[in-house]
Amino acid sequence: MADKEDKNEENVGGKFYVDSQCIDCDLCRETAPSNFTREDDEGYSFVFKQPENDEEHAQCLEAMEGCPVEAIGDDGDK
Repeated sequence: MADKEDKNEENVGGKFYVDSQCIDCDLCRETAPSNFTREDDEGYSFVFKQPENDEEHAQCLEAMEGCPVEAIGDDGDK
């Protein structure tokens, strides 16, 4: 389970985030490319844009549920 106290600093504020457990597997970036991107120097993902519509929200949820190390968190309705 993702730890909101251990969020990657690049995450934009809001509901979804990625924490330091990320193993750079690319699943979230493939599932929700409008919302997740890669920090190239260190090799991990982060949320660069919170979902702005139902489709993006569903993609973020799918990415969170599919994350093999549970590094994606949902901070509630923010």
